[in-house]
Amino acid sequence: MSDGPSTILVTGATGFIGHQVVHRLLTHPTRPRLRLLAHETDVPDCCAATAPVVRGSLTDPASLRDVCRGVDTVLHLASVITQDPAHAHAVNARGAENLLAEARRSGVRRFVRLSTAAVYGQGPHQGGPRPSERPLSVTSASRLAGDRSVLDAGGVVLRPYLVYGAGDVWVLPALVKMITLLPRWIEGGRARLSLISVDDLARVTAALATRPTPLPASAVLHAAHPRPVAVRDLVATICRYLGLPLPLGNMSSADLAERFGGSADPALALRLAQFGTDHWYDSAPLWSLAGLEPGPGIAEHFAACAPWYREHLRDLVPAALPPAA
Repeated sequence: MSDGPSTILVTGATGFIGHQVVHRLLTHPTRPRLRLLAHETDVPDCCAATAPVVRGSLTDPASLRDVCRGVDTVLHLASVITQDPAHAHAVNARGAENLLAEARRSGVRRFVRLSTAAVYGQGPHQGGPRPSERPLSVTSASRLAGDRSVLDAGGVVLRPYLVYGAGDVWVLPALVKMITLLPRWIEGGRARLSLISVDDLARVTAALATRPTPLPASAVLHAAHPRPVAVRDLVATICRYLGLPLPLGNMSSADLAERFGGSADPALALRLAQFGTDHWYDSAPLWSLAGLEPGPGIAEHFAACAPWYREHLRDLVPAALPPAA
């Protein structure tokens, strides 16, 4: 699993992150040959017109036969978010094992898996050495199991924490819901978080896939902008561009847990809890390995994606906005 790629197999090409990665690869100066693995979701015409699509399911090893033939690099970007343990394990854990087995059989030299820093659990995490892995959700536990298979095989695991941008239906929508339904600062908004725009994540993933020299074996790389963002600054940026009032007053993480601990939506409760505790990670090794400079932080970048959030969160944000100063 080394050396530079010439043909890249991409899973998850229809997803929030995968679609942007494919776009980056299609416009990359090295012009790699792409092959897209799809299951039930149709690949957008803009991608399918320039890259062959092969059909297969991560949960069905027979359907993956020969999908890696002639492939140098696998970008495994597909995953499922679910509270069903069996489904999560089948896709995120066993699915990774099935694809790895096919990659190994076909002589793939580089395998990069997109995971999540949520596998570390509640925190606080404040840079420094890689934290112990203590996943809190079914999804994160299954993704950690898949990570371990990839690392055991010598592959590379990317772990972003919070990814934002056009297409985000999990991260900032949860924060906007909190701002509108529970307009209080959690722990004064002091918690610092690792964020990365989907554009930057796609850019750095494409750089790893096309790197002409080998990647370090069994590496875990945190994917984030190097500067962690205080929740207070993050919320202020969102409120500014979405026309929302700033929170008033304060509540502790314990108050939040009591309020949402019995929520019918445990995933939402977990996403809200993450805004009260430090979760930031050292991403310098990733940027160095990719040979790239990070893009702007969210304070500068959010203006570009704010129209998308306004459209998709229109039930939560005002229809008419004051101009951003």
